[in-house]
Amino acid sequence: MSDRAKDNLVLFPKTLDYYQIRLTQMLETERYGEAKSLLGFLLLCGGEAEKHHTEWQALLGWLEAAFPEARASGDGWTSPEEDEPDEEGEAEWIRKRVEDRNRQDAEYVPKLLASLREAQDPEQQLLAIGQLTHIARPDVQHALIEWLSAGEHHPSAQFKALQALRIQGAAGAVTLWRDGEAVTLDIGDTPLHFSDFPPAVMNVIDRVRLSAEVSDPTLAYFAEEMWKECVQTAYGTPVYRAMSADDDGSSDVWAAALHQTMLEKLHGAESDQDIREQYGITDELRFRYEQALRWLRQYAVEPRPAH
Repeated sequence: MSDRAKDNLVLFPKTLDYYQIRLTQMLETERYGEAKSLLGFLLLCGGEAEKHHTEWQALLGWLEAAFPEARASGDGWTSPEEDEPDEEGEAEWIRKRVEDRNRQDAEYVPKLLASLREAQDPEQQLLAIGQLTHIARPDVQHALIEWLSAGEHHPSAQFKALQALRIQGAAGAVTLWRDGEAVTLDIGDTPLHFSDFPPAVMNVIDRVRLSAEVSDPTLAYFAEEMWKECVQTAYGTPVYRAMSADDDGSSDVWAAALHQTMLEKLHGAESDQDIREQYGITDELRFRYEQALRWLRQYAVEPRPAH
């Protein structure tokens, strides 16, 4: 790709979302060289990408300082049409690598725990938690519980820590902070996979996919990714209880709100009349729909790690 071609690159919202997801996958699987390359590419892009340049430059600087040995290679990015890596294979590779580093370096775990406590960037917190997940030691479990209860952190990082504790076999209640309030959750109830969430949560994706997969398959894909992030962000809050409510209208309300939010985000749509009719949002459900739509709109514009 020539320098001139790169100078003219403009990322549209849906393409930008794709690359945000790929970046997070690279970081979580410790592919730091590829992440550096992707960040370098993104920093050359205009359009919506320019709003994120400061954030990306800071992350690239941190990667260069923390992992100088990880070299960028190739373009470091792939198009949405290319195949995704095998997640199970990557997870096993990470587990073995973490175990090897833990055996070889006595300071490996203390460094990870220090990084978790000191980092302010949610991406760095997620990286540390992702590696700590594979180290089932009492001191690691204690540190994760202490970190959760010490103060408010990004919801995605909190949820990842809850998953890490459950994977390691921890049990019992843990307290964390959301919106200035203490929330007590049972570690054993934490979903490890998206399929572990209540049926009402799963039904939202099914409803949107059925509605959009023919006319707008891209919307269906990004709606699924966003919804997975949303339920993790809301987990343990009153909003999550509304999402997972077992009643006739809950899935319709949240599916309609999710579909409308994605139409606004990807295509700039304004009117929601067609969506309300399509999902059967009656006058009785209108208030709940408006509440769900307001929450999703707020979520969609706030900076967050992509899951």
